[in-house]
Amino acid sequence: MFVFGAKDAVIVIDMLNDFVREGAPLEVPAARQIIPALRETLAKARAAGVPVVYVCDSHAPNDPEFDIWPPHAVTATKGAAIVDELTPEPTDRIVLKHRVLGFFRDGLAQVLESLGIERVILTGILTDICVFFGAAGAYELGYKCVALSDCVAALTEDDHQWALRQMKRILAVELAEGAGD
Repeated sequence: MFVFGAKDAVIVIDMLNDFVREGAPLEVPAARQIIPALRETLAKARAAGVPVVYVCDSHAPNDPEFDIWPPHAVTATKGAAIVDELTPEPTDRIVLKHRVLGFFRDGLAQVLESLGIERVILTGILTDICVFFGAAGAYELGYKCVALSDCVAALTEDDHQWALRQMKRILAVELAEGAGD
């Protein structure tokens, strides 16, 4: 069982309808499989007084990213909403990001600094894209970092395992499993 520390924050990355729901524009089927472990982890984090920060993709309708990816997570649409199973609590924070990394331009670093955080616990999707770059951002800013392997997912198991190995090897990310008993 993962044990939270006093200066931890759980980061929930892109658990949005446009990624999680069946038939979504950028559907990640494995995202649905991590929801039970993630829910339990969030409940235990909140019970321990550990802050939860949702980092959510958010795009204008004409975002240049749509030249690369199908339109997704357009601001103020149902697709950009956090999935109902992981609805934030009133004390949780939400940071909107406009690219794969929320640390630098989008305010995540400022939120973590204001909370006195020293270690970030990464959850969400995609292990090999937004979670991976989240780990890189945390590393660059000097945060200790943990990726909960049962609370992150990618499009393929190969991509998932590759990213976990790279995060551990290159970015000194600790790998653990969520707060399940």
